Amino acid sequence: MGKSKQEKHRGKASELNFQKVANRVSGITIAENTILSIIKLIAGTVAHSNAMISDAIHSASDVFSTIVVIIGVKLSSKEADKEHPYGHERLECVAAIILAMVLFITGLGIGAEALKNIFQGHYSQLEVPGALALFAAIISIVAKEAMFWYTRHYAKKIDSSALMADAWHHRSDAFSSVGALIGIGGAMLGFPIMDSIASLVIFFFIGKAAFDIFKDAVDKMVDHSCDAETEEALRECIMKNEEVADIDLLQTRIFGNKIYADIEIQVDGSYTLQRAHEIAEEVHDEIEKDFPKVKHIMVHVNPKR
Repeated sequence: MGKSKQEKHRGKASELNFQKVANRVSGITIAENTILSIIKLIAGTVAHSNAMISDAIHSASDVFSTIVVIIGVKLSSKEADKEHPYGHERLECVAAIILAMVLFITGLGIGAEALKNIFQGHYSQLEVPGALALFAAIISIVAKEAMFWYTRHYAKKIDSSALMADAWHHRSDAFSSVGALIGIGGAMLGFPIMDSIASLVIFFFIGKAAFDIFKDAVDKMVDHSCDAETEEALRECIMKNEEVADIDLLQTRIFGNKIYADIEIQVDGSYTLQRAHEIAEEVHDEIEKDFPKVKHIMVHVNPKR
């Protein structure tokens, strides 16, 4: 059996809440990132810090990436239609992949500029950053770490891969600000090249975050099965029904931020078709109640062997 009316109604309400939460979180982080990137750009320019200017560019890319998240969430929350009978959840994964690419390209630009400064020599000609850049780095670390935990909390709450990608984008910015802080401090202590080295370190942090986001999104787009713990919990839920003699098949696949399950159970072969259908319905409803992430359940009944 497939999707019940109750399941459809609950799914619709869940999608509305999903979009509402994601939009609220994204709106707040867009405002904060815009202000933060302006502060860091001014501080980096005035205090002559390439690391801080690189960090400002990273924060500005966060604004763009969060806009991509909003678009991805909106598209993925659309109801199923004739052309897309299984829904649009995977569009959120597409948004996460775009975020990963933007993040990597941003980091690549920062890393290339840093390498240029490092290999050109003439370190004495590099300008020493001012104290304003140091102060801006500290503000950025605190603000971006707060944004990471705030966004991560709601990403886990609504199970949004795009929002979680955005959270890690904030964390990578916090790491990049730590690198900027160390580099600016080292340059102020008499080692101007440290500012460029800090920019290079920022690139590695950004690249790692981009790779993790990309891998997670791709896993969700290629019908990757659920983790072993989730499948074992599903088995236990099915076997709670005393009429189920055994499980012949349990297949799961991740579809965006939802789960699809195909199940074959064994019941007494002497049961009427009506009774077998009732047992399948009981199993379906129990899974639906215990596993909110399961969007679609197909339960097939086989006679007990």
